[in-house]
Amino acid sequence: MSDRFQELAIFVRAAETGSFSRTARELGATQPSISRTIAALEARLGVKLFLRTTRRITPTDAGSVLLERARHILPELEDAEDAARGTDSLRGLVRLAMPVAFGIREVIPRLPAFLSSHPQLRIDFAMADGADDLVAEGVDLALRLGPLADSGFGTRKLASAPRRLVASPAYLERRGAPAALADLAGHDGIFGPGGSGRRGWAALEDWRGQAAPVTERFNVTSAEGVVALAKAGLGIAIASLWMCRAELDAGDLIPILPDLPLSPAEAHAVFPAGRQPSRKVRVLTDYLAMALRDAP
Repeated sequence: MSDRFQELAIFVRAAETGSFSRTARELGATQPSISRTIAALEARLGVKLFLRTTRRITPTDAGSVLLERARHILPELEDAEDAARGTDSLRGLVRLAMPVAFGIREVIPRLPAFLSSHPQLRIDFAMADGADDLVAEGVDLALRLGPLADSGFGTRKLASAPRRLVASPAYLERRGAPAALADLAGHDGIFGPGGSGRRGWAALEDWRGQAAPVTERFNVTSAEGVVALAKAGLGIAIASLWMCRAELDAGDLIPILPDLPLSPAEAHAVFPAGRQPSRKVRVLTDYLAMALRDAP
């Protein structure tokens, strides 16, 4: 990449992070070298691009205009270079954010087939169950489960998976297996994030005029924790097949009331606002959509 486009890439990350020192850490440079690069860009353009304080840098009006254009220019440059090479192999870095359990169980096992065709592609994984600031974190692509909050981010639905009420054989032997929705009364409920939390259980309310009076005994902030609690025989949980397929296959968990019409879990790709996804991000997204859709 030419010095001018490298200059733009540094400017974009500085604007997104609000910090020269953080940009330097991300790019493996020094803070003074990043400051000099921005100063040289400002001198060449003849405008001030950032307002600087002791705590943060903020784009000026001119900087905001350049930021909007640069976010589109940089991916197009990368795509043009790939086209000039005349190869389908991808190269460079993709920063991918995803929930921990979903990433470990469903995404990572499917990556070897993809990466074998793209040996020069690198991936940085940001694995957390919370929703981070994609722009500030420098994420190129995030995988999100469940309903999405309204935002200016670009999104694409990748796949969906059925959800089930599940419990361990030991729990059902001890407490009895519910045969109808009303039988959930008094059972210990395991509540988790997203579609396995309160909202997930609310989907059972007023079904055919009935309610699901399960007791909220456990609340956990990770989907992996939901499955672990259910597997340990501590209660009944709602989990997508993405989260509990292995346990169901092994007999560690058993589906309860399988005819209940629970809404499926959905996986979405989310792209940072204002940024045009590069070719490598688009190709990886296409692959994940195909791989997750074709999952057993």
